[in-house]
Amino acid sequence: MRALLILALWLITTPLALAQTRAVLPGELQLSVEVEASAHTPFVREMVLLTIRGQYTRHITRETLVQPDFDGFSWAQLGPDTWAEERIDGRLVKTFARRMAIYPDRAGTLTIGAFAHKLTLTDEADDWFEHQIASAPVTIEVAPAPADAGWWFPTRSLKVSDQWSNSPALLKPGEGVLRVVRLEALGVTPEMIPPMPELTSPSAVIFPHPEKRLVELSPEGPITYAFWRWTIRPSNDVSTIVEPLSVDYYDTRTRTQRTVEISAQRVAYGDVVPEAPRPDRSAPAPAGLPGWPALLAALPVFFGGLALVMRGRGDFGPAALRRFPSLDPLARALTAASRRDDAHGARLVAAALLRRDGPTAQRTALLGRFDRALFAPDQPKPDLRTFARAFLKRPG
Repeated sequence: MRALLILALWLITTPLALAQTRAVLPGELQLSVEVEASAHTPFVREMVLLTIRGQYTRHITRETLVQPDFDGFSWAQLGPDTWAEERIDGRLVKTFARRMAIYPDRAGTLTIGAFAHKLTLTDEADDWFEHQIASAPVTIEVAPAPADAGWWFPTRSLKVSDQWSNSPALLKPGEGVLRVVRLEALGVTPEMIPPMPELTSPSAVIFPHPEKRLVELSPEGPITYAFWRWTIRPSNDVSTIVEPLSVDYYDTRTRTQRTVEISAQRVAYGDVVPEAPRPDRSAPAPAGLPGWPALLAALPVFFGGLALVMRGRGDFGPAALRRFPSLDPLARALTAASRRDDAHGARLVAAALLRRDGPTAQRTALLGRFDRALFAPDQPKPDLRTFARAFLKRPG
């Protein structure tokens, strides 16, 4: 009889004991959401930092954190989840943390729903069982963006640098320069950066390049980099002024609207005068041609006759050279550069011709098309011989 009583008590108490090992006691599993403390109400599209924290004293075999829908927010996770072991109140505790940045899409009272942590735990018999805990919802107030803000660009910090591929005031004649404005903004995602502005100048050819945007995650929020790029060349072949740029943003740390000013920049060619090709004095004179004494004796007669012809036609100086291109050292230099396939040399000589002879509609249009082919990205190489013939052709 006594043995039967012991057996009955064992059958009754064993399931209860096993059930107790699967029971989760208060304080063994905790999940909470912490909103970064701030003395100010965040604006629409202003970054708000969240930390989802868990503290666990039970053995966890598997886990999955399920996020709420984030209705009224955009969000970004700032890196992988972190697990660690800490001693809290004398007990060894497993800790979990997830760092997130959220961006309110509208003003008003918005609620961050509950996070659910799905856990697989073990009991004393090393059997697995499922358990889920949830955080409490969090409510935040959001202020509307200022109505007169233009492009609303709230950021915790903004760094702007202005870089040039070479010194913009000491260019070689005919050369272009690459300008890169770099923005580094903390607490914003790439689409929040303002669009690339239009760079203007009263006398420059400016070719904008496609902008680039990159993002890097950090515990303090996303860091977005934007690169605005232009190739610039003076169109008057002397110098030009590139107009200033400005970037407006809202500093969320000081709660003030700010402007970054990039001052005007002079872009100019250095004082380089092109030289006409010099004859190769080491080469022997062709057979059958008169020697130097005969040429020197004939020069006064030749130029005297040429002067009479030009006087009768009213041609002097550059006008005379345009009518007799074979006597023009710059015209010969342009032809020689085109035969050498020297695009920058041809551009240099064409600019010198334009300065000497004065601009014409024909030559200005030719030079503009040549520059687009030479400096603009993804353009076919210019045909130098066709350009030289057209540039030296007398206006009809």
